Amino acid sequence: MALMIIDSCTACDACEPVCPNEAITAGDPIYVIDPFKCTECVGAEDEPQCKLVCPEDCIVPNPDFDESQDELMAKFESLQ
Repeated sequence: MALMIIDSCTACDACEPVCPNEAITAGDPIYVIDPFKCTECVGAEDEPQCKLVCPEDCIVPNPDFDESQDELMAKFESLQ
C-alpha cells in the first residue's frame, strides 16, 4: 500500500531526501507522495524511511492503493 501525507504535515523537508524512489515532492502547502512511485521502501529498505524521519507522524497508508508486498516489489523493480 502506498503512503500519503496528511494535513498535519509541517513541510519540514525531512522526508523528501530519504525516499529511495523520489516519490515525495514539495506541494502547496504540504509535501505529497506519488502513489505510483511509493513502494513503502520495499526493495530498498526494511521499513518506510519517510515514516522514520517524520517528526509529526503525518505519513499514513493511502487507502486507495491496497498493494501486496509482491506488488510493491514489482513496482520498485519497474522504477529502477
